[in-house]
Amino acid sequence: MEQFDLLVIGSGPGGQRAAIQAAKLGKSVGLVEQRQIVGGVTAHTGTIPSKTLREAVLYLCGWRERGIYGRGHRVKDQITVDDLFQRLHLTIRQEIEVIQHQLKRNNVRVITGQAEFRDANSLRVTDARGRSLDCRAGAIVIATGTVPHRPARIPFDGESIIDSDGLLSIRQLPRTMTVIGAGVIGVEYATIFSALDTRITLVDSRDAMLDFVDTDIVDEFRHDLRSRGIQLRLGEALERVERVADGSVLTVLKSGRRIHGDLLMVAAGRIGATAGLGLERAGLAADDRGRLLVDAHYRTSVPHIYAVGDVIGFPALASTSAEQGRMAACHAFGVAAHSTPENFPLGIYAVPEISLVGRTEQQLRREGIPYEAGIARLQETARGQIQGVQSGLLKLLFSLEDHRLLGAHIVGEGATELIHIGQAVLAHGGRLEYFVGSVFNYPTFAEAYKVAALDAWNRVRV
Repeated sequence: MEQFDLLVIGSGPGGQRAAIQAAKLGKSVGLVEQRQIVGGVTAHTGTIPSKTLREAVLYLCGWRERGIYGRGHRVKDQITVDDLFQRLHLTIRQEIEVIQHQLKRNNVRVITGQAEFRDANSLRVTDARGRSLDCRAGAIVIATGTVPHRPARIPFDGESIIDSDGLLSIRQLPRTMTVIGAGVIGVEYATIFSALDTRITLVDSRDAMLDFVDTDIVDEFRHDLRSRGIQLRLGEALERVERVADGSVLTVLKSGRRIHGDLLMVAAGRIGATAGLGLERAGLAADDRGRLLVDAHYRTSVPHIYAVGDVIGFPALASTSAEQGRMAACHAFGVAAHSTPENFPLGIYAVPEISLVGRTEQQLRREGIPYEAGIARLQETARGQIQGVQSGLLKLLFSLEDHRLLGAHIVGEGATELIHIGQAVLAHGGRLEYFVGSVFNYPTFAEAYKVAALDAWNRVRV
């Protein structure tokens, strides 16, 4: 029996940060990873691969220069899967090396194998050869992430009918593609492949897409998708999926619509990777989506067992998962730590990007908070003109009572970077007057903050 102060299950961002934080507190830490290589879903099939794929696509197809040189502009005319995956594999390898170095430098013991609870304080880890190691700790963090949900009625074959993980194993780029699910993963991959001039049909049974995003941002985003020829089939339920003799896929909707595509990707959400953990022996139970319920300190119903990251549900982002891991480790060892989940930014790496922090306009209405909004269009800024940006919106929401910033919402080029200005001002209680009186580098997209603030100021003064 190996003894540790903390055992962590899973080496994604949440598990990494929990393990390293505990090690920095002088604790002995064991990190269990079922893969032969650390990194979790984020490094192998999720965040790093999808965002690297996005950058490779946008570079090779000349996307960012099309506003200046025209839609026919390309860096390379015939883009292949090998072109995309060459950069992908290089980036993944480099990221894994960084993770391995950080864990080694902090003396975190990495244990390879499948973890299973023996009781509330001990795990049995079994490797690929069937060898097992028993480990015990006073505190345990579950950071096992998620796996794609695969509806039983869809005949997945790993080639023409795939889930989002399977997209990283395709052999050729599709000319036409159907995406089931207009959530974050669905819209990211749909828009990435659209940039390659793949004809996309995006299907979702819900009438609205990305319902946690401000409605003005979603409206701008949908307009951009339609202008590129992406077919949106919202409020359309799936009837059946059929393979066609020529190798294509027929998707039939309950409305009777029939969609043919070279490739069907199903992004029907993800479920917590908790099967096989033996949760019941630790006194735990997951919900019907494999997720674990936690309190504000990320404790499960068993106080010394914590859960962080995608396995606890929304927002299920690498950035938030890492912070949750840090907070869990600090709480486990009685170390005071401060965090502000209400000010965590959310980023959607679609084409164009979407990012937000704080409240949306629909939330303010529900809560009855008096507010005013200001808007700036990125294509109207000098930087937008220089770069040939043709769309994009920055929206700020301010309290009418004290002019404090309540929310910042962006769709467009660089949104996930640009949002951090709004995050910092929001976290420190900044007001409308801060933006009005500030000077931003010119020309930059950042000056859109001042434009949006002045737009709101004109109405606040009336």
